[in-house]
Parts: sequence; C-alpha cells; structure tokens
Amino acid sequence: MQTEEMIIINEFCIHHNIDPGFIDALKNSGLIEVTITGEKLFMPESQLPYLEKLVRLHYEMDINLEGIETITYLLNRMTDMQQQIMHLNNRLLIYENV
Repeated sequence: MQTEEMIIINEFCIHHNIDPGFIDALKNSGLIEVTITGEKLFMPESQLPYLEKLVRLHYEMDINLEGIETITYLLNRMTDMQQQIMHLNNRLLIYENV
C-alpha cells in the first residue's frame, strides 16, 4: 500500500508567509483536513494546490473565510452539475445514434 507524502503545515506557513491561524480557521470550517502527529500539523501533499488556491483567495483577493466557504461550495456545485450534464449528454447520444 502506498503512503502519501505529508507536508508540515508550519513550514507551509513560513514558506508562503501566512498566519498559521488562517490554516487553523480553514481546518475548523472543514475546508481542509489535517493530521496531528505529536505537536505538528500535517496535510496530504495532494491537497497542496487546493490549499494554495484558498490562500490566494484570502491574501491576494482579500476574501474572508465565509466568502471562501461560499466560493468553494459554489465551485463544487458547478463541478457536480458539469458532470451531470456530461452524463446526460452521453445518455442522449445513445438515443440519437439509434
């Protein structure tokens, strides 16, 4: 079984020059998942692009946590609807080719 690489949250905060409290707020709101080992917080490397997107929304676009939650919810809904449309288009093609 493969294990996923983990990133230390504190090092991520230092590298991106952000407040660790922001990461804690994201964790408390359920936007990211972290693992606690000892006194250090870790996150899967696969979540890195998503976390960087959230950081840009907050620090570069000055969007508060509630706005980030709303944007994330709407983007997820849009992705779900796009998948549903693609599924329905594929089903429709079956009937058009008959």
